[in-house]
Amino acid sequence: MNTEISVHKKCVKDLLRSGKDSLFVIPEYQRPYNWTEEQIDILFDDLWNFSNAANDDMNQTYFLGSVVSYQRQDVKEQEIIDGQQRITTLFLLLRAIYTKLTEGNSENRTKEENNFIKEIEPTIWRTDKFTGEVNYSDILLRSDVINNAGNKILKNILETGKVLENAKDNYSKNYLRLIYLYELHAKEDPMKIYNFIFSILNQAILLPVTAGSEDTALNIFSTLNDRGLPLSDADIFKAKIYNYISKNDKEKVQTFIDSWRELEENAGNAGESIQSLFYYYMFYLRALEGDEKTTTPGLRKYFLDSKFNRLYADDLLSNLSKILNLWLVINNGIEIEDELWSKNNDILKILDCLKVYTNEFWKYPVITYYLVNSNKDDFEDDFLLFLRRFCAFLLVTYLRYPTINAVKSDIMKLNSNIITSDKPHFNSLEIDSEEFKNMLKIPNLKMVRMLLLILTYADNNQEKVISGKWEIEHIFPQKWHNNYILNVSDEVIKEKIEHLGNKIPFEKKLNIEATNGYFGKKKASYNQSKISITKEMAKSNFEEWGLNNIDARDIEVANTIQKELKKWIKAYDANLYIQENNNTDDEVLSMIKKLEAEGYTVS
Repeated sequence: MNTEISVHKKCVKDLLRSGKDSLFVIPEYQRPYNWTEEQIDILFDDLWNFSNAANDDMNQTYFLGSVVSYQRQDVKEQEIIDGQQRITTLFLLLRAIYTKLTEGNSENRTKEENNFIKEIEPTIWRTDKFTGEVNYSDILLRSDVINNAGNKILKNILETGKVLENAKDNYSKNYLRLIYLYELHAKEDPMKIYNFIFSILNQAILLPVTAGSEDTALNIFSTLNDRGLPLSDADIFKAKIYNYISKNDKEKVQTFIDSWRELEENAGNAGESIQSLFYYYMFYLRALEGDEKTTTPGLRKYFLDSKFNRLYADDLLSNLSKILNLWLVINNGIEIEDELWSKNNDILKILDCLKVYTNEFWKYPVITYYLVNSNKDDFEDDFLLFLRRFCAFLLVTYLRYPTINAVKSDIMKLNSNIITSDKPHFNSLEIDSEEFKNMLKIPNLKMVRMLLLILTYADNNQEKVISGKWEIEHIFPQKWHNNYILNVSDEVIKEKIEHLGNKIPFEKKLNIEATNGYFGKKKASYNQSKISITKEMAKSNFEEWGLNNIDARDIEVANTIQKELKKWIKAYDANLYIQENNNTDDEVLSMIKKLEAEGYTVS
């Protein structure tokens, strides 16, 4: 990779004129031009005020910022990686000034106007080196932004100086705004307008950073950029795929553009982004490659390592769309056509439990499992078994070792093993010990939401996933009166309040209404809840809720969660045993019947 860079301070006139030797190109992956009228006004006013203050002092300069570009070797073009909005606005500004200078009869122009016309022409167009004649169609800036109608609009404005009637695009609006501002200032103070033009061309300074390779330019951009939304890896991937398809199958170009736009829109609706879909997809590809390393490579670096060949797979967009299906179900509760699992309440419940896990490592094996197995006949049953066993593994492991590193290695191994088996092996879990019961009594705070969901969904009265926002409700309030409990220290009370036995899930709106009242008062609010275990709390015979109630419920809660985890683990391990041993004898059939009678699912 060529890491050589060139940095030379240049005035606007010199930088833009360099476009005659190496055309300025806004590459496909850049976002459309989006400067607002406010930004146009600020730039114009700053330049106007500077030109008045600087007057004839050539030592004063106005810094417009940096421009990062990649000098292509195959053609005489420089791709603008960072600074495209600024460069485009400068072209529009100079075109607006040129349009005003060339209005009317040329015989009536002042010497100053003729001078600046000649100064501006080679900053926008190629001119004949002998005659100086302008070729207005040979513009020094070209926009290749994918499927952007604005590309033609920009070219038309720079070529003709005119905009279409009723045009509402940013190019047209900003160009007309620049003309208006120029006219306004020229009318108010015509003597200063020439100084303004001179300052723009000669004293407004840019810092062009030119790299010898695209990747170097992108890395420089990432280092320098601290404004707005940074250029995403997905933007670059889009351009790479677009260019690849354009060279190899032009008929698919429009299909790709339409598919990408739809994917981007649907991702936004699901609260995701194409960038995140590529990130998830990377872990699926790593699983296919048997990569179990716990270190996570940068997204662009991962795809660059294969010279972007991983992006050119025929099933790329279909796999990204499938990954998105998961999030449409998990985040939005949308049912996917022809995918029965998306309507299975047991699956939706366990996904809801996983969603509140303390970090996002749970997502990678779930995505890999779905991509690998979703077309199989028994997928719905197997997916439920897998999700429950996986949830149990995550919960128990994190309760014992509450760090990311405690699960990362096992998750990467699991992710890889899913490729070869729809029932990969999990580590054995010890959940019968007193130690584990104590962990459930005062669990790590990051696991409380997951535990409360498991507790809720273990209740047969909770038919569907909890909808809407919910909070952790302390039954015995966090703020209490000191005379409420006698002869008990504040330290003991504070400790008891954080027991799992003192917590229930509660809709946010109802929780606000319930405030910190005591149990007898709060039961009316609990009764309005659509969460089964919270509503059940309202039926309690207790009018007060004290420390003894917390102790009793600690035991009840621990037993319920342990029973649920045992059921999940036993069902999965039984299915795994049957599959690996391929048994159909009477002993195995008897075991299946026994498990099913106890409420386990055996496929």
